Amino acid sequence: MTTPRHVQARIAPAPVLPEADRSRRTHICGVPVDILTMEETLAAASELIESGRPHQHVAINAAKVVAARRDPRLRQIIESCALANADGQSIVWASRLLRPRLPERVAGIDFMLRMWEVAANRGYRVYLLGAKPSTVQKAADAARAQGVTVVGARSGYWTPAEEPAVVAEVAGSQPDLLFVGLPTPRKEEFLHRHLDGLRTPLAVGVGGSFDVVAGEVTRAPEWMQRTGLEWVHRMRQEPRRLVRRYAEGNLKFVAMVVRDAADRLRRGPCRADRQRNSTR
Repeated sequence: MTTPRHVQARIAPAPVLPEADRSRRTHICGVPVDILTMEETLAAASELIESGRPHQHVAINAAKVVAARRDPRLRQIIESCALANADGQSIVWASRLLRPRLPERVAGIDFMLRMWEVAANRGYRVYLLGAKPSTVQKAADAARAQGVTVVGARSGYWTPAEEPAVVAEVAGSQPDLLFVGLPTPRKEEFLHRHLDGLRTPLAVGVGGSFDVVAGEVTRAPEWMQRTGLEWVHRMRQEPRRLVRRYAEGNLKFVAMVVRDAADRLRRGPCRADRQRNSTR
């Protein structure tokens, strides 16, 4: 079994694939996404943890692409992340038009659950941060039931004045893996701002995944996940919060993809690729 980071000396191996081989990273409407399967992502994440250095993971969906196009700061944060996965099926579909094709969807909640398996097998220490107090505690109980060593669990409610104490609490628990269940862009900005101070090799934003694991909301059936209709299921559960977000966001994303695809066809794929690379 691999020796956990908290009981071994810090090492500095050669950078792993996501940092060293940027040819494995494409852009969807200007937002970076790594061309990785779930298994490749798990392997890359494990190597990041073993490095002992701090890294940030980000999950990309249509809403985040729209937000990043509007917010240059969010886009810069995503660019800096060591791993950027296609969380939404719409991102995979868009890649078929914009090229290169992404091999599969790597949903944030699925990645979290698979990394819990890795953590249980390798002895990684895990911290859960975000959601309501009762929700994050239920998620922590679910992780422990799978054999995960959970070294801390805290809700996502704090004031700006309390933020340094939150960071210190996480760092003091010496986690190998930090999962953050906060909304976008709060979680991305929080992790980017405090990545060094949190002192965890891999910090992963998981949005509302704690709510699903805690049993407070249900996940869409597999057929809805495969057909890209998971957002419909989520909207039906939280219509007041999500109707406007999905109605506007999805339309904007489709328009962005169509516009970029048309531009690519007009200029030719090779020229479009060169221009995209020059803007990275």
